[in-house]
Amino acid sequence: MKKIYILFVTLISTFAVQAQVSFGNMQNQISRGKDGINVFDVQKDNREFKGLSIDLGGAFNMDFQATNSFNDQPNNITTTTGTTTRSITGYRLMNTENNFTLPAADMYLGAQLFDGVRVNLDVYLASRHHNESYVKGGYLQIDKLDFIKKDFLADFMKYATIKIGQMENNFGDAHFRGSDNGNTIKNAFVGNNIMYSFTTEMGMEVYYNRSGLVSMLGVTNGNLNQSNEEVFYPNGPNANTTHSPSILAKLGFDKQLNEDLRVRLTGSYYHNANLGNANIYSANRSGFGYWGILNNNAYKNTITKTDANGSTTTTPIDVPASFNKKSTPEATFNPNFGNWATTYMINPFVKYKGLEFFGTIELASGGDKVGSDDKRTANQYASELIYRFGGTEQFYIGGKYNTVSGKLSNADAKKVTVDKFEASAGWFMTKNILAKLNYVNQKYKDYSQFTGDPATGNLNNFYGGKFEGLVFEATIAF
Repeated sequence: MKKIYILFVTLISTFAVQAQVSFGNMQNQISRGKDGINVFDVQKDNREFKGLSIDLGGAFNMDFQATNSFNDQPNNITTTTGTTTRSITGYRLMNTENNFTLPAADMYLGAQLFDGVRVNLDVYLASRHHNESYVKGGYLQIDKLDFIKKDFLADFMKYATIKIGQMENNFGDAHFRGSDNGNTIKNAFVGNNIMYSFTTEMGMEVYYNRSGLVSMLGVTNGNLNQSNEEVFYPNGPNANTTHSPSILAKLGFDKQLNEDLRVRLTGSYYHNANLGNANIYSANRSGFGYWGILNNNAYKNTITKTDANGSTTTTPIDVPASFNKKSTPEATFNPNFGNWATTYMINPFVKYKGLEFFGTIELASGGDKVGSDDKRTANQYASELIYRFGGTEQFYIGGKYNTVSGKLSNADAKKVTVDKFEASAGWFMTKNILAKLNYVNQKYKDYSQFTGDPATGNLNNFYGGKFEGLVFEATIAF
């Protein structure tokens, strides 16, 4: 983080001596505060280019969490499978204190480099996944091609936008209403969707939005962490192969039909034909929402095996506590697709005066595991109903229901299901400051009692799992 500060001070000092440099005169930029809510994809404006301009922004949040976790596991249990006896003692879920979780902070640096051309850099200053500050991503946004020739393809670029870089890839509409590390002001709730599609791969996206038409086509190299080393998947199906690009597409309709009514409907597509593990549901490293959920304290699992001669061998196993301060949140669902992945998302959005509805239908499929092309699926459905009121819609109340179901492996007899209900109330003290109180109730169904080997595996924390409680969140974005 010290290096980032030094770089920032150096940049400011350099720019300060150049009279032609301004601050904050950015074209086609979506507000990071309240005015950016329900603005999807990209936007165009008529702001005049007045030379090189610098943008500096930030986002912070603090959460006070009061939740409790439960499951159906006993404290002590003994099972016998054939000649193997498993004896588990001292099991219990970790209690969580009613206290603040780790505050998160982001910094945004940008520059308007030319008429219709700007660059943006997003930095996670404080996040759960890393001890140090690190770059989330950066991209170049092009809304005009005048740097090639004055009015070059002007009729096309009037409606088109090009983004190039390692950035938050635009799959679906749900991520525009979600929380991203310190940036939580556009989320009316505290949690994101249970199966949250979010990744930051290197690529390019081309948008064309005109008279209500919403369209985007994108491609990435399929990698979250960039490297030119040889790709080698020892488990096949092709032991030595390349990592395929990810294909992204969006098509829809978005129209303000009259002063009171706006209607939007989009369909989105993601596909990667050859990969190790799908990034789309595992790349949100900074996390969001709920912490310390359904973690176990340390306990003992003692395995006793009897051979053909009647001799026994006993192996005591100390199972460690599962809580990890750096891990991503526990209250999510990752289908862990291997080899390939395809996902479709449909998002309806309707806003009538202060009442708004947003929905998600997400149909995901992929390889059963690394080394297997056998198809496995996971489906998600979510609906939000929010009422915004007050002179500037500075207050809101809302409810959200979200459910995910799918097999964790084709070998499993049953699909597992995770259901969540959230209710929230919020107050925008200003356009850049939000306070919200959120209730959550999340349940886990049809998870197996044990993990791994049926005869010797440890207890599964999600067996009959549930957590519920309150979170108060204060967030700032500018």
